Amino acid sequence: RFLCPRPVFARWAEGREALRMETFYRAMRRRTGLLMEGRDPVGGRWNFDHDNRRRLPAGHAVPDRLRFPPDATTEAVMGLVARRFPDHFGDLDGFAWPVTRAEALEALRHFLDVCLPEFGDYQDAMRAGTPFLYHGLIAPALNLGLLDAEEVCRAAEARWRDGSAPLNAVEGFIRQILGWREYVRGVYWTRMPDYPETNALGATRDLPWFYWSGETRMACLAECVRDTRAHAHAHHIQRLMVLGNFALLAGLAPAQVEEWFLVVYADAYEWVELPNVHGMALFADGGLLGSKPYAASGAYIDRMSDYCGACAYDVKKKAGPKACPFNYLYWNFLIAHEDTLSGNPRMAMPYRTLGRMSAARRGEIAADSTRFLASLDPSEGQPGGERAVDARAPDLFLVGVAR
Repeated sequence: RFLCPRPVFARWAEGREALRMETFYRAMRRRTGLLMEGRDPVGGRWNFDHDNRRRLPAGHAVPDRLRFPPDATTEAVMGLVARRFPDHFGDLDGFAWPVTRAEALEALRHFLDVCLPEFGDYQDAMRAGTPFLYHGLIAPALNLGLLDAEEVCRAAEARWRDGSAPLNAVEGFIRQILGWREYVRGVYWTRMPDYPETNALGATRDLPWFYWSGETRMACLAECVRDTRAHAHAHHIQRLMVLGNFALLAGLAPAQVEEWFLVVYADAYEWVELPNVHGMALFADGGLLGSKPYAASGAYIDRMSDYCGACAYDVKKKAGPKACPFNYLYWNFLIAHEDTLSGNPRMAMPYRTLGRMSAARRGEIAADSTRFLASLDPSEGQPGGERAVDARAPDLFLVGVAR
């Protein structure tokens, strides 16, 4: 199921204080020969990520995705779940994931034929009511073993070589498998069991209830939770830059956030979920995995989505009750962790901006953040605010099973 044996990753990681995916990815390109011309990358560049950040144009029609009606075995399991766990998070209606090798291959072919050519341009885009866009939707099948990692990468590479998909799309897709998937598995097995115990930013706030209910006035978070509940799926930017970004800025306890991500997604196994959330989304490992926190204000979400137009908050406002909470929480996060993060070269620009802020503006940021964070109630059913609950609730039986 993997292209990098665990001993190979362990030798690569030995002696390194920081484990950078880009360095590992280049080594894996050379090891496998994928998208290589001799010792050099095809197209003269290792990474085309800069070309893959386009917002989906208004009115752009995305393709219908191939979905699979449940077979008899799946229907039997769905019936069991409906009887035993009727109040648990997630919807049974509309289940359509591939559950056999034949279905998984059909899903892969559909992605390569219909979606891969546009995948690169729009892989970071988000649109309300359009959960799948051009994404592969093969991660559950890949992690189950219904698809093989190498066959998927070779099939994508072949689409570039025969001219049916552009290089930026194919490289971006292969990087997610040959790069990130192999990399986070390696980090997991070389750093466990102590890895999840780190909490570099001292985050302790309970997971808000809206991660389960979707009941929040923040349109981006409500949309991502709805997609997650309906499909056990959200794509990587929804997970990282909306759900994960909020958790980072709000200082949510890493263990609670990680359990939520482990429970709710069809492709979530601890070896892939834990490093992605603990290291990349929450920076809880202090920079072992990521060179900087993936923190962003509402401007990023507005640039990459249409969520903000339907939001109760104003993404253009920086302060006050109507301002997008991401705006003041972003600066509050930088202020709170100034001693830890201001020396990071990749954080130099925002900290220069912060350095020019007046004491009055800093006070305004602190007041808005305190007011909003106080509204994240600690339990389900509390009136007012954006309700919250402990993610370790005993009825979340899947946590114990998955771990």
